[in-house]
Amino acid sequence: MENLKSDAAEKVIDPELIKKIEEFYLPRHLVKAIYDIGDIPASSQETQVGVGFIDIADYTRLSRYLSPKENQILLNGLYTAFQIVLVRHGGFLNKIEGDSMMFQFDDILDKKLWDKDRKERIAIVARELFYTCVEMQRVCILFNQAHDDFLEQYATPEAKQCLDEAFKIITQLRCKDDISSTLFAFFQIRIRIGANIGEVTIGNFGPEGAKQWDVIGMPVINAKRMESTAPIGGLRISDEFYQILEENGITEDYWIHFRKEAERMHSVYRDIERDELFKFREVVIHEKHGAIYRTYSVQVYPGLPESLSRQTMALLNHGEKGVAEIVEFFRYYRANHFIIDELERMLAAQGVVFRKKEIIDLIFSKLNKSTKPKSELSLFKIFSYMDRYLDFVQKKPESQDFPDFISYGQYTATLREQFIENFETQKRIQLQRSWFIGVVVPLAYASLEASLLEFQHRSEELEEAEELLDE
Repeated sequence: MENLKSDAAEKVIDPELIKKIEEFYLPRHLVKAIYDIGDIPASSQETQVGVGFIDIADYTRLSRYLSPKENQILLNGLYTAFQIVLVRHGGFLNKIEGDSMMFQFDDILDKKLWDKDRKERIAIVARELFYTCVEMQRVCILFNQAHDDFLEQYATPEAKQCLDEAFKIITQLRCKDDISSTLFAFFQIRIRIGANIGEVTIGNFGPEGAKQWDVIGMPVINAKRMESTAPIGGLRISDEFYQILEENGITEDYWIHFRKEAERMHSVYRDIERDELFKFREVVIHEKHGAIYRTYSVQVYPGLPESLSRQTMALLNHGEKGVAEIVEFFRYYRANHFIIDELERMLAAQGVVFRKKEIIDLIFSKLNKSTKPKSELSLFKIFSYMDRYLDFVQKKPESQDFPDFISYGQYTATLREQFIENFETQKRIQLQRSWFIGVVVPLAYASLEASLLEFQHRSEELEEAEELLDE
């Protein structure tokens, strides 16, 4: 080790190597943008910036299928694919941290926006950020299939090589007869994306020798929160971002285009309504003392229900692990009637028998029987009842009004009655909550799991019987 240090100290500085290192590690888009500005900005600026975050869902589990080297190649390929989309829309890659990525659109680095007025700049940033997020989700689907349809003709040779190496790994895995069906069922790279737009500080941050061009501010933090609560395979945006899209007619255009695409793909999403495509939800961040964010989740892939249906069919052939994944699909997508109805139709056609009446009886076992539905319900309707009741038992109590003070005795006696009444109410709700969360919900999903395992067991018995007949 000492010899290595000594050799390094005595080595003559090679300016060509220094230049090579700088060119290799310095972001080219940043160097070009600063060059276009004409000088390194001396101070930070405040401006409207569009910020997006990507996170690979459950990548720790996916990475188990690959060696460390293969993981590196695959991630490099995926980020290369995202970078191609980003450059096409005029965005800038801010940073990569493991299995997550941050990117931005602003009027400081993008000289195409310099001659626009403020309102027009914001509209352009919003449009490009939105369609970048949508396209990145679709590119992820193509990446899973090792399709390079998104590659531009002018993509650099380095980018093409990087993608080729990643696709080679995916293709090799999918071509192995012993594990190809397993990989189709379990190895699907899925990402969640969050985005926001707002006024931030943009400029140079960090100590001397380690400066970074970055953006800071609440819009950046909120964009990250959009990502952390985004649906897997989808996009979550802030209410502020949505309103800008709405004002500029982008939501209407996207809805029309999405339905046309779904129609061409023969997808059930062809009937999606606009308020389903952009679904409003107040997201509660418990780690932030129950902070509430007004958000919209956005569907981005017109063929998602059918894609999940095909994956579910493959999972049916993979024992208990496959069943666990299918149940997780039901749990995760329970609020999306297109997906849940599609999965229920496909599984029923295969011969899976769900005990829906038993689940309904369980849900209403401690509720007013008059509210119990008379006819058979779809799984989606059952999940809706579960979520509605769950919202009720988890609702926070309303704050109490203090009585007017007339006398000490009157004041304390009135409060005593209020406190005792509130205590009894909360005790009853707490009991209902514990019963529902600890018994009803787990048993409902256990019923689905048992029905799927029953189907697998029955299929195995039929296969064994056929083998005996063949003998």
